[in-house]
Amino acid sequence: QVQLVESGGGLVQAGESLRLSCTASGSNFAINPMAWYRQAPGKQRELVARITNGGRTNYADSVKGRFTISRDNAKNTVYLQMNSLKPEDTAVYYCNQEMTRSWGQGTQVTVSS
Repeated sequence: QVQLVESGGGLVQAGESLRLSCTASGSNFAINPMAWYRQAPGKQRELVARITNGGRTNYADSVKGRFTISRDNAKNTVYLQMNSLKPEDTAVYYCNQEMTRSWGQGTQVTVSS
């Protein structure tokens, strides 16, 4: 069973930045595509960003140009750098490892206007 532990959430003002981290247990991190999802109150969980094992990335239209996903395979960690945050980015952010269908516990991001 893979464990994913997220950190880095918090309360910020609009226009500020946060960096989320997600560290995975296990030895197969490098071969796994990783993703960040988010879920706002009353809404469905949505894909925010994804990175393949080869480093290719894709983003939701709503975060393109503001968010950057990256990974450090030596640390079994995936990051989400979030810049120019908006109130509509407020949500619980979850880390996902696709091949094992594993999820983290989530970290709250709140952006005040």
